[in-house]
Amino acid sequence: MASAAAATRRAAASLASRRRLSGSFPLVAAGRRAAVPSALRMPDGMRGLLPGVLQRFSTAAAVEEPITPSVQVNYTKLLINGNFVDAASGKTFPTLDPRTGEVIAHVAEGDAEDINRAVAAARKAFDEGPWPKMTAYERSRILLRFADLIEKHNDELAALETWDNGKPYEQAAHIEVPMVARLMRYYAGWADKIHGLVVPADGPHHVQILHEPIGVAGQIIPWNFPLLMFAWKVGPALACGNTLVLKTAEQTPLSALYISKLLHEAGLPEGVVNVVSGFGPTAGAALASHMDVDKLAFTGSTDTGKVVLELAARSNLKTVTLELGGKSPFIIMDDADIDHAVELAHFALFFNQGQCCCAGSRTFVHERVYDEFVEKAKARALKRVVGDPFRKGVEQGPQIDDEQFNKILRYIRSGVDSGANLVTGGDRLGEKGYYIQPTIFSDVQDGMKIAQEEIFGPVQSILKFKDLNEVIKRANASPYGLAAGVFTNSLDTANTLTRALRAGTVWINCFDIFDAAIPFGGYKMSGIGREKGIDSLKNYLQVKAVVTPIKNAAWL
Repeated sequence: MASAAAATRRAAASLASRRRLSGSFPLVAAGRRAAVPSALRMPDGMRGLLPGVLQRFSTAAAVEEPITPSVQVNYTKLLINGNFVDAASGKTFPTLDPRTGEVIAHVAEGDAEDINRAVAAARKAFDEGPWPKMTAYERSRILLRFADLIEKHNDELAALETWDNGKPYEQAAHIEVPMVARLMRYYAGWADKIHGLVVPADGPHHVQILHEPIGVAGQIIPWNFPLLMFAWKVGPALACGNTLVLKTAEQTPLSALYISKLLHEAGLPEGVVNVVSGFGPTAGAALASHMDVDKLAFTGSTDTGKVVLELAARSNLKTVTLELGGKSPFIIMDDADIDHAVELAHFALFFNQGQCCCAGSRTFVHERVYDEFVEKAKARALKRVVGDPFRKGVEQGPQIDDEQFNKILRYIRSGVDSGANLVTGGDRLGEKGYYIQPTIFSDVQDGMKIAQEEIFGPVQSILKFKDLNEVIKRANASPYGLAAGVFTNSLDTANTLTRALRAGTVWINCFDIFDAAIPFGGYKMSGIGREKGIDSLKNYLQVKAVVTPIKNAAWL
């Protein structure tokens, strides 16, 4: 046991060292992002996941023996050209259990040479293979079979996601994995409905507008919603007839490797989807700057997104879509049902351990109901169930790793030091793993770091406002524009805010409502382009005009 513990400490230290290196080169891990599906419509949807009697957050996470996941880790190598292979260097890296910090498995560590191999396989599959030449209907059938396999292996996928990421198993099994299957069916439906146009010209010419697959896509996904981000990226790329190379976040490589195996079981040809696990400065940078990658999609931090965009521009000017950071306002007017608003604001911030790009992390509350809201928000936070994410009824598991854990604690200290009122929480929970108490600050001012920067953790900042014009101005005074929430009983107020807020999504009296058909993306420094919906298909298509002269035309 002593030698095993020592090995775990050495592996964790080695991994931390490489992540510090990644910190100097922001392309580490593909950051974070995302979202919870529409099945979670708070407060009623979330209440269905909770036990009948809620307990105050406690140190149970530290004293309970972690539950052993009911899944085996079978896929730890790189997926290149339809085969699981070792990294060219032979290197591996540990992926850790955030409940304990202990090693789950050692995963092949891809680097530039492996990216080259994966891109070559994807290029050959696109130029010579059957995928882009296959009928759209047959591509659709493969994606539908894939969705069936996802449902069949729901529990295994959810267990891997929880084990590697720390999110509650009930969330993964009942919400996220089913949403992955739904997304794949959505894109399967689009595969044979992508078509061009015939347009009239000012003369005797036949003009066709073709929508063609763009080629080889490079995709970099984050650690906060690995399976959902896999679906958001892979679904539209495949529906449009592209091939791809996907880099996983080094914190959470396991579920993407497993689900990619299912995709091949569904009949996907070799080389169409290639998966490389590795680190940002090596695998991520190589993919972003590769001269034979035609399009790049990245989800992660804004700072890393800038690096990705620069690498793409300095290489072959490949097109880039970016889904980046956020500091979303959640605005509660004085006519709101306070109990309902408290529950919704709690969900908007604390869901997924606060590790959501669109989290309602600036809670603006009208001065007339501010004090009541703060007291009730405190009571709700104290009831939040924190513990082993495999345990039934747990709402909040650990943060992803020690780096994120310590970053959040630094932001909490910054809030205290800057004069915000620490209402509850503010410290780690237990002595083992990366658990943090649900934390609330009141009397937060716009200039404070906790009101300006993306914390990406369970820290709610509550700000006071007087009137509509003031809150619009303050809500928009951010470099981010990913999402916003509005809670009011006035249709006029809702209409005013939805048009005034500079954000890619505005939720009215709800939050985190996601659907396969709803586009998601940001204004300003929250990104470029949209994920999901019909708009996501445009990211993976080229537009070509074909003009042919017509002689003796009966009509034009």
